[in-house]
Amino acid sequence: DKMRRLKQLLSFSIFTVILGAVAVEILLLYLRVQALPASNLPQTTYIYDQQGELIDSFDAGQNRDIVLLDDISQHAIQATLSIEDHRFFRHFGIDPIGIARAVWVDLKHMAMVQGASTITQQLARNMYLTHEKNWERKIKEAIYALQLEMQFSKEEILEKYLNSIYYGHGTYGIEAAAKLFFGKPANELSLAESAMLAGVPKGPSYYSPYMDYDNAKARQGVILQAMVNQGHITKEEAEKAYAEELEILPRDRDQEIFAPYFRDYVVRQASKLLDLEEEFFEKGGYHIHTSLDSRAQRIAEEVVTRNLEETELQAALIAIDPRNGYIKAMVGGVNYKENQYNRVFSTSRQPGSSFKPFVYLAGLSKQVLTPVSRFVSEPTAFTYDEGRKTYMPRNFGNKYPNKEIDLREAISQSDNIYAVHSILEVGAEDVIETARALGISSPMDPVPSLALGTFPVSPYEMAAAFGAIANLGTAIEPIAIVSIEDNFGKVLYEAEPQRREAADPAAAYVLT
Repeated sequence: DKMRRLKQLLSFSIFTVILGAVAVEILLLYLRVQALPASNLPQTTYIYDQQGELIDSFDAGQNRDIVLLDDISQHAIQATLSIEDHRFFRHFGIDPIGIARAVWVDLKHMAMVQGASTITQQLARNMYLTHEKNWERKIKEAIYALQLEMQFSKEEILEKYLNSIYYGHGTYGIEAAAKLFFGKPANELSLAESAMLAGVPKGPSYYSPYMDYDNAKARQGVILQAMVNQGHITKEEAEKAYAEELEILPRDRDQEIFAPYFRDYVVRQASKLLDLEEEFFEKGGYHIHTSLDSRAQRIAEEVVTRNLEETELQAALIAIDPRNGYIKAMVGGVNYKENQYNRVFSTSRQPGSSFKPFVYLAGLSKQVLTPVSRFVSEPTAFTYDEGRKTYMPRNFGNKYPNKEIDLREAISQSDNIYAVHSILEVGAEDVIETARALGISSPMDPVPSLALGTFPVSPYEMAAAFGAIANLGTAIEPIAIVSIEDNFGKVLYEAEPQRREAADPAAAYVLT
């Protein structure tokens, strides 16, 4: 009886396996004869200022040059495979190992955190699908990937992929990208250039050498190490390539773009809001209505250019309406064509005396300071850290009233001695707490020199914080995008100003 049950179980198992194999074979035959859907047609995305005037558009007529796989540098092919899909020639369009890893990460975070898309899946997504991050799209992507693998060779799939991936700046395909960045065809790309290019599609806003050279360089290093790990190059070759100084061509088109730094910021923000990669945002047919005041922007650009274009100096400018948080103007540097890094968000510069109002606001809020609080402004050696340390600030030009002055005079003369007296009276920790409440997130230490703005802060944070003071202590999260509509006029996003009380209204009024 036991033997009979065992035979039945064995027969059932064999039948199930055969049935499963037949079902898979039928599915594969079905997919083989099934036609792939029509490729997605890109549509132009538009960005408007607050008055509804067009700032920029992303032309659906893409910058793309089609080349054969044989006309692409082996370094470029290997670099792309190493970082995007190093098992490309060993899987059938879907990578079970990558899927297992991604599922495990997603389950740990209880969300779709990590993708496991092979090059074939990425090609399927680019050609046939929208880009929502959901399981239905992932299933379709896998099915189309299987169909692509059945209908095309690995080499044909790789060729299609390298001719279609997005490198930012309206550029699709490795040939157009090689010409954009290095002024040469794809078959002449060096190892160093190939590793730099292969890193860009992951996120053109972050890894394009035009946008952030340091990020691009770091990712180049990651790719070179991946190529070493997979046996494409030696460690010595990787080190030599990483040390190579690359000549990145300037971008001719961008000199004519209006508000280019603001435009780039809006693209990044909109892509996040719609949960899309930049490429699909730019060709998705969206209408982006922004907070930009074009008149203010023109004045801002003209002022920065007029004062600094003949110098080696750089500058950043941001203007925010404190009543609603609207970003009215943004200039991230003197010459966008030469350098696309947006210094509005840079935390590499000290705010200097513009930090002093946070000291005075903390004092007014705690009622430690009043408008008539007086300190002697003269050369002074301040002791702190329970008398273990000494700090000797100086006024600009070594000019001192050598008498008692009040808060109004201290502000009007930007007196450093008064500011340090104030921070020692108020407490540096309370000053940091006040700055944090206003939105300053950069690192700060509780030392007397904090009063004189010795810790770097971004212009973006400073403008938002000053806006909160001007708005009687109410901070509003800065807004660049007012609304987003799709090509049919359906509203996909509408900004709702996030307001919070960041400072005592009475103290903010007195300080103002």
